[in-house]
Amino acid sequence: MDSLDEIPARSKDTEGITASGVGVLDKAVGILAFLSEDGPASLAEVVGGTRLPRPTAHRLLSALEMHHLVARHDGRYALGSRLLGWGNRAGVSPDLIEAARPVLAKLRDETDESTQLYVREGRQRVCVAIAERGTGLKATVAVGAVMPLDLGSAGTVLLAFSGPDADARLALVRERGWAESVAEREAGVASVSAPVFGPDGRLRAAVSASGPISRLGNHPGEWLAGPVVAAAREIEASLGP
Repeated sequence: MDSLDEIPARSKDTEGITASGVGVLDKAVGILAFLSEDGPASLAEVVGGTRLPRPTAHRLLSALEMHHLVARHDGRYALGSRLLGWGNRAGVSPDLIEAARPVLAKLRDETDESTQLYVREGRQRVCVAIAERGTGLKATVAVGAVMPLDLGSAGTVLLAFSGPDADARLALVRERGWAESVAEREAGVASVSAPVFGPDGRLRAAVSASGPISRLGNHPGEWLAGPVVAAAREIEASLGP
């Protein structure tokens, strides 16, 4: 759950992308993150969304296209097929993302808050899909953002359902089936998350709804837990047997 601010449509910049100190890599990842959020985009839209100089954006897009990390159709750029193959190997299968997208949008519309899907990657969690609140204060998280497991409701869920743990707080989360957080990772932001399991019963992801404490209060689970848990079950149903 990143800082609360107003972000113009299709101007995501590179929020949530960790600076590695290797400038060209960070810029390329910023482009991929932008395309992952808003889908196919023209060169002008990529320039506006990433705030990269036009020659830099064009050069990087051409290089990414050569490596099949980006594909171009009718002058618009989209994520390439090579990323799909890598995603499958990383355990983030396209069926999970596709199943989650309409449910995240439905949950956003129902709660009027931003929604996200996270998967665990070692001792961190990665945002793999979002449905952002259209106007007003919103909890903005970029697709591809890497966050700690020990802060935030989504991290708590991924920890709690990944295996047995003696921690009493995680045991409570497993018992009730959801977790809430208030200003844990980011001041002023609250969230509620629930686990998403695959047909084999193994944890696949955590679905979340997040927003400002000024709207959600200090106990966001009181009204968000029901819709978030229902969204998790709906994603599971879409994954099939």
